[in-house]
Amino acid sequence: MSHPTVTVPIRQALKYAQGRAEQFGRTQQLEIGADLFIRIAPGGRKFLLFCLDDEPERGVAESIANTLALKNPQYGWHQGETLRSMTVIEEGAENVAESGPGEAEDGV
Repeated sequence: MSHPTVTVPIRQALKYAQGRAEQFGRTQQLEIGADLFIRIAPGGRKFLLFCLDDEPERGVAESIANTLALKNPQYGWHQGETLRSMTVIEEGAENVAESGPGEAEDGV
């Protein structure tokens, strides 16, 4: 027996993931579009926005930062081996550890 499908507004899903990142000290990842993903860092005050086939748009990052109520967010880019991701960090959250007490040593 399968469970019924529930539609959740994207703002609600983002705030829920941010709360989990803060509460559990673990990175939360959501697929928020056909080719758009977000990883909210432990603490919930910074995130990485990425696409698998393209680059994310700054306007989308700004909307998400607004939804997450980040104060004075700083925007930048991170070049990984295969993806270029947009980084968004709330002012003052630059030195917050990327893994919290809930994450194992291997980051899982």
